Amino acid sequence: MSCILHIETSTAVCSVAVSQDTDVIFKKEEFKGPSHAVLLGVFVDEALSFIDSHGIPLDAVAVSCGPGSYTGLRIGVSMAKGICYGRNVPLIAIPTLKVLAVPVLLHKEIPEDALLCPMIDARRMEVYSAIYDRSLSEQKPISADIIDENSYIEFLDKQPVYFFGDGAAKCKDQITHPNAHFIDNINALAGSMMPLAEKAIWNKDFVDVAYFEPFYLKEFVATKPKKNIL
Repeated sequence: MSCILHIETSTAVCSVAVSQDTDVIFKKEEFKGPSHAVLLGVFVDEALSFIDSHGIPLDAVAVSCGPGSYTGLRIGVSMAKGICYGRNVPLIAIPTLKVLAVPVLLHKEIPEDALLCPMIDARRMEVYSAIYDRSLSEQKPISADIIDENSYIEFLDKQPVYFFGDGAAKCKDQITHPNAHFIDNINALAGSMMPLAEKAIWNKDFVDVAYFEPFYLKEFVATKPKKNIL
């Protein structure tokens, strides 16, 4: 098995973890954010010091690659790339919505035919979401969705759908179908990346450190100052 450093900064939570032989052996999490610019470097230094003090060779860095916060993703991916260059290890990119699904699959009892719909808050009544089956096979691609009473109706009419993530709470009043179920307190955390990152290492599914960019989904547009015309 492998030693992997995991970085998750796509939402308001900042988290770092280290896994070895499929066990999470170190983790740091801050839920009061977003304060990634201040905390991530500290968490990563502690994680690398833990790895080095235990004489564990680092095999890869895994980063949650979006969608999510534009600034958070930039900070996380930049840090991950720097470690990969410095330690000469490969980079693994893990979709954030799949990271959210891991604790549901591992720790919640849901029916065999259930679908999973992780949601990340994209402000107002918009969310970033996808729909997966229990094997994390994509049933609906990642998209930015404006939620109303008809959202995901084509899935809800056929089978139970479980909604979770920081975007799900605001959807409860809109999505009231009998097949809609909501799971609270599910966050995208670095420790949840481990099984997905292990699979990526097994398949040698790495990304190019030099050219990889996060999946922003919606591009950030900087507001240019208006020219003073006199």
